[in-house]
Amino acid sequence: MTSTSPALLARGLRKRYGDTAALDGFDLEVAPGTIHALLGPNGAGKTTAVRVFATLTRYDEGEVRVAGHDVRREPTAVRQAIGLVGQTTALDEVLFGHENLVLIGRLHGLSKAAASDRGDELLATFGIADARDRKVSTYSGGMRRRLDIAASLIRRPRLLFLDEPTTGLDPRGRAEVWHSLRQVVHLGTTVLLTTQYLDEADQLADRITVMGAGRVIAEGTSAELKSRLGGDRVIVTPQIDGDAGALAELLGGTTAPETGAVTVEAGPAGGTAALLTVVRAIDGAGVEVDDVLLRRPTLDEVFLHLTADHADNAGGTK
Repeated sequence: MTSTSPALLARGLRKRYGDTAALDGFDLEVAPGTIHALLGPNGAGKTTAVRVFATLTRYDEGEVRVAGHDVRREPTAVRQAIGLVGQTTALDEVLFGHENLVLIGRLHGLSKAAASDRGDELLATFGIADARDRKVSTYSGGMRRRLDIAASLIRRPRLLFLDEPTTGLDPRGRAEVWHSLRQVVHLGTTVLLTTQYLDEADQLADRITVMGAGRVIAEGTSAELKSRLGGDRVIVTPQIDGDAGALAELLGGTTAPETGAVTVEAGPAGGTAALLTVVRAIDGAGVEVDDVLLRRPTLDEVFLHLTADHADNAGGTK
C-alpha cells in the first residue's frame, strides 16, 4: 500500500550564518513517488536546505520530517531512509564499477554476496552493466554520474537528494542521467532535485519550488508557474513591405515597433485554438506573411521574472 504522507515536510525553517539568513521561514512539502525540483539563484539557500534535510546541518528554528522521522530528534532514522548525491561523484576511480558498488554495500552492512547481487542489479538498471569490470577512471561523465546515483540506492532509500547532478555534463550525459532519475522514481524512491538547469526541472519535475533569499517565492507544476507570465501567444511576422498596423487590426493584436511582428494573446481557449483562428483570418483576408509562430512562456522566463528581486541580493550561501 502506497503511503500518502509527505516524503518530506518542512515548516518555518530558519538558519543563520552570522548576519546572513540562509533559510528564512522556508516551507516545503514533497509528495511520495515524485521528482520535486528546488530552484533558485546562487545564494537562495538550496544547498543549505538539502544539508538540513540530510542531517548534515543543524537548523535554528522550525520543523522538518523526512520519511516520517523528525530530523532533529531522529537523525539516525532519517539517515537510514535517505540517499544523497552531491555535486561531485563519490567514487574510487581505481576500482571497477562493480567493485565500487560492492564496497559501498559492504560499508552499509550487506554481506559480500548480497552487495555483489545488488551491485549487478543496479548496473543493469542504469544501463552500465557492460562497464561492470572497467575502472571508473575510464567512464564518461554521464556514466560516472549514473554509477554515483546507483551507489546511493544500494540500501533502497525512500528519499534521494540530488544536488545539481548534471553540472558539467554534455547533452548526452545529461540525457543519460535524466533517464536514470526516471528509473529511480520507477523503483519507488522519491527524488528532491536541486538544479541550475531550467530545462532539467521542466523535463523531470512533477512539482517545482522556487527559492529566493531563503524563502519560497513560488511553487507549482511547470505549467502552473508558466501561467504566471500569461498564456500562449501567436507571433505573426509580416512581409517586409507588409502593413503591420493593418495586420494587427485584422488579428486584434499588438505590434512590436522594433520588429514589426504582431502578437496575438491566446486567451483562455489556449494556444492551438488561437493559432488556428489567426491562420484562418490571414487566409480569409488574403494576407501574405513571412512566419506564424505559437509562442509559449518558458521556465527560464518564469525563473528570471520570479527571482529578479533576489538575484542581486543573494548572500554567501547556496
